[in-house]
Amino acid sequence: MGRPKAGLVIGAEGPTFAAAVVDTLAGAGLGGLVVVAGAHPEAVRAALGARNVPVVDNPRWPDGQLSSLLAGLDAVDGPGVEAVLVALVDCPLVRPATVGALLSTWADTRAPIVRPVYGGRHGHPVVFDRAVFDDLRTAPFDRGAKAVLARHQASIVDLPVDDAGVLADIDTPADYDALVRRAR
Repeated sequence: MGRPKAGLVIGAEGPTFAAAVVDTLAGAGLGGLVVVAGAHPEAVRAALGARNVPVVDNPRWPDGQLSSLLAGLDAVDGPGVEAVLVALVDCPLVRPATVGALLSTWADTRAPIVRPVYGGRHGHPVVFDRAVFDDLRTAPFDRGAKAVLARHQASIVDLPVDDAGVLADIDTPADYDALVRRAR
């Protein structure tokens, strides 16, 4: 992207990506939120504004996305933690109702992995049950969580959702420009 995604703004006066993701998760009633910061931790903290959410620095960010997932998992894992929901900063358009539906589906099924599906495509965020925490911790960094998804493919619950935001992965300046145009 050429700059920290966390600080990108949705629309002319919208929230930053980081703030939007935190607001969505909080709006879905999710507690115990942790934000993981990689290459630009101060930019991530600034992008959160007044939101009181712990930020965990990930010095291993060059190892890839899995290193951030593991930093977050290590920060929240403890007695009573039955699952984690992993949301990405570059997917800031997910609706709180979608997060709520993912959590309800996990609670009803206790599936090892629950992920949203829109238009036949898998998206984010993803719920990982405690049953796969060790698999995440031992996954190869070059494959990341995809290795865990492949290992548990037969027992993943794909939840059809009516939320294109689960696929709105803003990775390039062109993606961001398109988002800004749509927000106008």
